[in-house]
Amino acid sequence: MNYSYKNLSVWQRAMDLALLIYQLTEAFPKSEMYGLANQMRRAAVSIASNIAEGRSRGTDKDFIYFLYISRGSCTELETQLLLSERVGYLDLKSREEACEVCDEVNRKLSKLIRSIQSK
Repeated sequence: MNYSYKNLSVWQRAMDLALLIYQLTEAFPKSEMYGLANQMRRAAVSIASNIAEGRSRGTDKDFIYFLYISRGSCTELETQLLLSERVGYLDLKSREEACEVCDEVNRKLSKLIRSIQSK
């Protein structure tokens, strides 16, 4: 059995989310490239990165710890998406689409945490 983080559907979906965030923030004003857009990109990258790092640590306790960090980054990103819509950088449809993917990733993270804890 291959335990690579790359085989985890939650990591794959988190990578999709990071790509989506990069695409959405491309349209942000250039003045935001080191502000909100950068924060959003970092949060999105952090989700997948922490899943990968936690998986590589070798213990369930460490893995769960990093999965919780990923959940925090997911919630941080969702807040930033809501702010982006409020300030007019994202339209409602784009924000809803990205938030739906955030919610999906968050649910998958929670399910994975519960699965590991129930071992």
